[in-house]
Amino acid sequence: MSDLDYESHDAVGLAELVAAGDVSPTELLDAALERVAARNPELNAVVLEMESAARAAIDAGLPEGPLRGVPFLLKDLHLLVDGQPTTSGSRLFQGFIADHDSELVARYRRAGLVLFAKTTSPEFGLTTSTESTLFGATRNPWNLEHTSGGSSGGASAAVAAGIVPAANASDGGGSIRIPASCTGLFGLKPTRGRTPMGPDAGEGWSGMSCVHAVTRSVRDSAVLLDATAGPDVGAPYWAPEPTRPFADEVGVPPGRLRIAVQTATWNDAPVHPDCLSAVEDAARLCRDLGHEVTDIPFTVDTALLREATGVIIAANLRQAVLDRAEALGREFTPDDLEPLTYGMAVGAAGRTAAEYAGAVRSIHAIGRQLGRFLESCDILLTPTMASPPEKIGALSLAHPDLKTMLDALSRTVGFTQLLNATGHPAMSVPLSWNEAGLPIGIQFIGRYADEATLFRLAAQLEEARPWFDRRAPSLE
Repeated sequence: MSDLDYESHDAVGLAELVAAGDVSPTELLDAALERVAARNPELNAVVLEMESAARAAIDAGLPEGPLRGVPFLLKDLHLLVDGQPTTSGSRLFQGFIADHDSELVARYRRAGLVLFAKTTSPEFGLTTSTESTLFGATRNPWNLEHTSGGSSGGASAAVAAGIVPAANASDGGGSIRIPASCTGLFGLKPTRGRTPMGPDAGEGWSGMSCVHAVTRSVRDSAVLLDATAGPDVGAPYWAPEPTRPFADEVGVPPGRLRIAVQTATWNDAPVHPDCLSAVEDAARLCRDLGHEVTDIPFTVDTALLREATGVIIAANLRQAVLDRAEALGREFTPDDLEPLTYGMAVGAAGRTAAEYAGAVRSIHAIGRQLGRFLESCDILLTPTMASPPEKIGALSLAHPDLKTMLDALSRTVGFTQLLNATGHPAMSVPLSWNEAGLPIGIQFIGRYADEATLFRLAAQLEEARPWFDRRAPSLE
């Protein structure tokens, strides 16, 4: 396929071409691999190739799923593919080969997707830039000096570069929405329990982490969520089922929504003028579309939120490191991990079971507070990030100045981390670019289990201010 033919379609569009016999899955895979060869050297987004397995899957006959024949990338974090490595961006996991598929991978296969490689992630998904000692830094197609976000920065860079129209991503503190914001994509974090984490885990980061995708179109996100949503066997909990497929919500008028605007972060990080301008512009757009927009902020105990999420992440990190070290039959060392990762894993040993239980109780209480707040409005509108995309190195887990790095991290998660704690669905929509040409995403937060309203609103915004054909300068 030509550049125009391949990149002018989203995943649904490519699947329609396959279904009509206008193109074959092999041709689509070849088109994706050509773009990996041409664009990945400067982006460093795609690693751990699975080309042979992808071609074998095509030769064996792909399932008649809704995305049959579409090439797809998996994030190299936790997701297992039978016979393939998963490193989670860590030297500690070098040499690990999975002996089964994760449930989500099985569902991607049933959807007809062609899984041909994995994308970069920072170590254990712990920061909002995709940089690691193992694989190096992943760069933003809009400006190679800047990050493509994290921890799904490999996925976002690959999609923004036109390698694939959609890619798997995960979100434990903003790791779908932040990369989407950094690279001008649509990124929806689903409701807690909407997609499966099994069979190897019941939840991620005590329910704060979830898995979905970054996409160029709204409908791709909806179709992917329909293909993967629902509990797997033994799931400890799951989100309430939607009344109809999410794909059916795309294009349905959202009605007159009550939208509350929030411009102050939930961790006291300062907000960059570019992000304030972008959210003001988004509020005007929503008013123009007929929605009721008011400035009614949601307040939270920032110290409590910061402490609770920190305890939960550190505890889960330490256990993951200990599990791997036990499998290797030795202790973990500083040479196995990034400096900040190692410090967190060691420091978590000083936490108590009571502190962990208290942290879980705290995030549940904050979730109830937000749930009550959203009874008075339909949507909460914020910037996705409190700053434009940071430069490469600013968010590295090997940063020499911890305070400087944590300040930068605070600016990236100031609007996103809350929703991982509460479990509410939220999406980053690419509605603005600053004068430097960098994307500035806008976050819309929905009621618990109400992705339907978010998809309706997203489709309306996509029609009012299309972004699909907006391309990074280096790719034009």
